[in-house]
Amino acid sequence: MPRLFLAALAFMILAVAPAHGQLTIEIVGGAGSTIPIAIVPFENEGTWPLGITGIVAGDLTRSGLFRQVSDAGIVPPPTRAEDVRLGDFRARGADAVVVGSMRPMADGRVDVRFTLLDAVKQVQLASVSYIVTQAQFRATGHKIADVIYEKLTGDLGVFSTRIAYITKQGNRFELVVADADGGNPQAIVGSNEPLLSPAWSPDGSRIAYVSLESKKPVVYVQSMATGQRQVLANFRGSNSAPAWAPDGRRLAVTLTKDGGSQLFLINADGSGVQRLLSSGGIDTEPSFTPDGRAILFSSDRGGSPQIYRLTIASGAVERMTFDGSYNVSPNATPDGKGFVFVRRDGGRFLIAIQDYATRQVQVLTSGPLDESPSIAPNSKLIIYAAQQGPRGILAGVSSDGRIKQRLVSPAADVREPAWGPLPR
Repeated sequence: MPRLFLAALAFMILAVAPAHGQLTIEIVGGAGSTIPIAIVPFENEGTWPLGITGIVAGDLTRSGLFRQVSDAGIVPPPTRAEDVRLGDFRARGADAVVVGSMRPMADGRVDVRFTLLDAVKQVQLASVSYIVTQAQFRATGHKIADVIYEKLTGDLGVFSTRIAYITKQGNRFELVVADADGGNPQAIVGSNEPLLSPAWSPDGSRIAYVSLESKKPVVYVQSMATGQRQVLANFRGSNSAPAWAPDGRRLAVTLTKDGGSQLFLINADGSGVQRLLSSGGIDTEPSFTPDGRAILFSSDRGGSPQIYRLTIASGAVERMTFDGSYNVSPNATPDGKGFVFVRRDGGRFLIAIQDYATRQVQVLTSGPLDESPSIAPNSKLIIYAAQQGPRGILAGVSSDGRIKQRLVSPAADVREPAWGPLPR
């Protein structure tokens, strides 16, 4: 069950500043087959210290679904669709080709254009242009990677999303926000006491989290734009496990203010507290289904920790997990087809996924201490906390279990990941 009952003392809100240590993503298990793709350096890209094609190639490679094909020796390097001799790239094994240009404008901005070609069918799949500043190069690279990923796989790309996670270095805790590739990390909150359970609002403008600065767990909501925060829940006892409703107007939280650990709804401004359940067990770790009509949660009401689903309108509760004596931390998949969770098997804590329609469970990881699963907005990748030697790291696994990643910080323990929404 959640690790929420810890002592605390001092807390400080930081101005947004670079976090210590960027996450490095390593592919440790790939898909059975990959898409061979050639990404030709964009025309004029060398004019700027940070180009774009390196970001695009890095995103696609780290997804585990793509393999880079070299364009070395193709002279002149093509920059437009009409310049591409697809036979040259097919001879190197490429199924897709990306070409483009970066051209300075009079106002200091840059006109970035790219074209994606299917080298097998010999058709153009996408042609997009962006007018951006140099500060937007990273974001533009992620956008281009998203377009390519969607056109070639049929699934939404999530390279433009962000992740949040907690780091611990010595006695210092930080809530960090970074790009989905681990780049551009920014510490938005720092504390000498534990921070827990970050949760993104559906529009990505706010983060809810738990701080122990008041010598007990208190839930805060913080603006990403201004850094300002407000107390969401600071009732008698413990306040923990915030989860946003899909409309962003309410959150589910776990409170002990009435005795026991129970689920409540609360408005995003801290008003309108409504108790959802009354049971003799510990009810906690809520997660809304994508339609907002139900909440998954962990409870030991049946004697052992299991996952249940509450239909909000009727109050009906249905047990969802039956295999094993310990299943917790549900997180509903954005596609509405099921949920991921933590299960204990022979003393090992593993990430698993369950389908609503079939009730089938697939174990995705091998432990020994995997926890806090959070799902990408396209439901294809799950990020979670894992153990590597004496410290915590983040890891990723695809929803079919084939692709595995390791996200390592060089200087800190990393825990409690939360995958942000698609940008709006």
